[in-house]
Amino acid sequence: MYKLDVRKIHKSYGQNEVLKGVSLQASAGDVIALIGSSGSGKSTFLRCINFLEQPDSGSVWLNNEELTVIKNGKGRLHVSDPKRLQQFRTRLAMVFQHFNLWAHMTALENIIEAPVQVLGIKKNEAIERARHYLDKVGLVSAVEKQYPSQLSGGQQQRVAIARALAMEPEVMLFDEPTSALDPELVGEVLKVMQQLAEEGRTMIVVTHEMGFAR
Repeated sequence: MYKLDVRKIHKSYGQNEVLKGVSLQASAGDVIALIGSSGSGKSTFLRCINFLEQPDSGSVWLNNEELTVIKNGKGRLHVSDPKRLQQFRTRLAMVFQHFNLWAHMTALENIIEAPVQVLGIKKNEAIERARHYLDKVGLVSAVEKQYPSQLSGGQQQRVAIARALAMEPEVMLFDEPTSALDPELVGEVLKVMQQLAEEGRTMIVVTHEMGFAR
């Protein structure tokens, strides 16, 4: 049984067919790198996996459980139950290219928001979990009180990774996690990702970093 099984995803923008029946299977502990030229559909495919983009057709299975979808008025696949989609996304965490941190929240607040609001975890427990994962990604405790604008790009991306880990997902999706960083900051993020891979995390990574991909 695959941890993640994505079957025959099609996606078009107007007459431009970006994804032509793309499939992917990942077993527990697999680290799969998606590599290709800019505009080839890598990020679109990743976003179709957790329905940030609505595919035209195909299916997504997590631990042999299919995410039930219907066709919307535009002929694209749509999850009719928002709560069901939210539950699915908690199991399939996304780390974005541009961090997507809340600017008005501290690093700690960014990390605990979803565990408290979505998972229903008590705030004290969520804070303890957040500090654990901040430590795991190599950030000192002083960072937790800082806002994203006070952090370097590498620190922001590591906070974003800690935020994803705090949901304790079954699969992690990384969309070009280093491409928005200055070259000298890339290494600190890749180091964290390498550690996660060595721990046996199931990871799907869109990347241009060939060293990591190998």
